[in-house]
Amino acid sequence: MGAQTNVLSNVLSSAVLFFLCCSSNWYCGGTTTSIDLHPTDEKPSASDEQGEILRFRGINNGRAKISSKLMMSVADFGAKGDGKTDDTKAFLKAWKKACSSKNAIDLAIPKKKSYRLKPATFSGPCKSNITIKIDGAIEASADRSGYKRDVRHWIIFKKIENLIVEGDGTINGKGNVWWKNSCKINKSLPCTHAPTALTFKECKNLTVENITIKDAQQMHLSFQKCVNVEARNLLVTAPEKSPNTDGIHVTNTQNIKIINSTVGTGDDCISIVSGSQSVQATNITCGPGHGISIGSLGKGNAEAHVSDVMIDTAVINGTTNGVRIKTWQGGSGNANNITFQNIVMYNVKNPIIIDQNYCDQDDPCDEQESAVQISDILYKNITGTSASEVGVHFDCSKNHPCQDIVLQDIKLVRDEDGKTAKAKASCKNVKWTQIGKVSPGCKSDQLKQWYLKNEEEEEEDNIADDQVVYYADH
Repeated sequence: MGAQTNVLSNVLSSAVLFFLCCSSNWYCGGTTTSIDLHPTDEKPSASDEQGEILRFRGINNGRAKISSKLMMSVADFGAKGDGKTDDTKAFLKAWKKACSSKNAIDLAIPKKKSYRLKPATFSGPCKSNITIKIDGAIEASADRSGYKRDVRHWIIFKKIENLIVEGDGTINGKGNVWWKNSCKINKSLPCTHAPTALTFKECKNLTVENITIKDAQQMHLSFQKCVNVEARNLLVTAPEKSPNTDGIHVTNTQNIKIINSTVGTGDDCISIVSGSQSVQATNITCGPGHGISIGSLGKGNAEAHVSDVMIDTAVINGTTNGVRIKTWQGGSGNANNITFQNIVMYNVKNPIIIDQNYCDQDDPCDEQESAVQISDILYKNITGTSASEVGVHFDCSKNHPCQDIVLQDIKLVRDEDGKTAKAKASCKNVKWTQIGKVSPGCKSDQLKQWYLKNEEEEEEDNIADDQVVYYADH
């Protein structure tokens, strides 16, 4: 009987303890704890009755030491999600509470709801790790006047560590109102900036996964000055004619992986610009759009640096470019150690292209001597169809030729109304190496063959039998 009384006492006391702990939290129903109601010992300590009762996992010396992850929803802070109400303030309140919590937080954006937001910045640093679960829809306000303070951004996450943004929901930039006011659509209008839909700035150890981003005002998703990023299973979409709507933009970011993602917009599927290093994009589906690009680099005589980029396993379909490196005349710096491999092209206008004379403006660009140096570029196992006569196009600088460009196992043919024809290569001011079967390649009658006679003997010995080194000067 005494043993039964002790067990009953333990159970009742446990229930009281759980109620007290729960009532001291924000939202009882939304808190997951690690309390185990089973004693760790068969016989409670006899030294103190309260201590006897509270000898549970996570409870020491009569005090509850509970490891918990708090569940919060933007609805708890007044967000309506009716597609009409401005929910910006409610989102900012929810973020402030989550960021100040000492407990890890799951912040939910509920499904079957549509939350309208004006420009908003969610800033750190935060006291604990936060996971944002986007299961509903987040939509931009169509009122362009709301962007007067910052016309370049809609949603920003800034200076946060260990942030996870995930879910099955959608971020919708409602970009049509911006596109029709673009100078690229209406030539009579002045060229102005438009917001990037979702920006992560100065974040560290960041994960973005499973979400859909669509119809951005301009760029869809930007990683700026971030370190250690994983972006995976993303869907990024906009109409083919939407101007400057880059899918995933990487700038001044190191150690980023973009995995298993589908991007189709009106501009680059992925654009990688200055300050970016150790960038991997794997298993990418791209199209429509302008392909996968390094650059543009060097605009306005700027110094630019991009290195250690791997684009591995991609399908590029119906784009204006396939894999492209583009730099402006007058720039400086370098783009090197870049690999494009295991890529299939379907009806791509410029499958492989280096353009050191890039000029994205109405007036012709001035000819300048300086240029971003391009070197150590590998194109390997790239196959498919070109929508134009030229499948490989290297237009490099006369003063700073492209160096150490390797073409290995390339097979591109021209698609002419469903029939295949031989594609051509156009090579200018480029030192390149051919390994294996390469078609199209810069032909010997276009080139001065260069067997690196003036290079070090060690490099000379490493040239394989099926490897030919050329220098193209026209």
